Amino acid sequence: MNKSSLHQMKPQDVIVLAKLIAIDNTDYIQIELAEMLYMSQSEISSSISRSSYAGLLINKGKEVNRKLFFNFIKYGLAVVFPQHPGAIVRGTVTAHSAPPLNMEIVSEEKYVWPYAKGRVRGQSITPLYTTVPKAVALDPYLHELLALMDAVRVGRAREKNIALEFLEQRIC
Repeated sequence: MNKSSLHQMKPQDVIVLAKLIAIDNTDYIQIELAEMLYMSQSEISSSISRSSYAGLLINKGKEVNRKLFFNFIKYGLAVVFPQHPGAIVRGTVTAHSAPPLNMEIVSEEKYVWPYAKGRVRGQSITPLYTTVPKAVALDPYLHELLALMDAVRVGRAREKNIALEFLEQRIC
């Protein structure tokens, strides 16, 4: 592995940044973050290093650069981590099927992250990281953030615009 690839962002970095916004505590401990996200401590450490290198974390990796993170979501998320709805599966609601968008957008079409313990059947959306359905079960605010990001990844123009308005309120 060449040295520059150590700094390339990975999908789980978006999850870690979203969780840091959700917990809103610059005194977080990496091992606790790992437990909350069902990731290893080394994955968290590497993620924080990559996000710091990219300028998405500031103040020695303790604080999310919220404006830059929002701009990445707005302009880059769907390009860097694209997603298209897949097969009908059981899972956890996401995108326009989850709060807060489900109050704004009425649709018979459900989108879900595949998850055996999920309660809804819908078109599968691959989460940014495999442990997302477990992690959001513990944190409704994280669920909102990641579902809104999925609306940016898979939604039509109207859904994307509404999701971006919600995300701007929550992130910036």
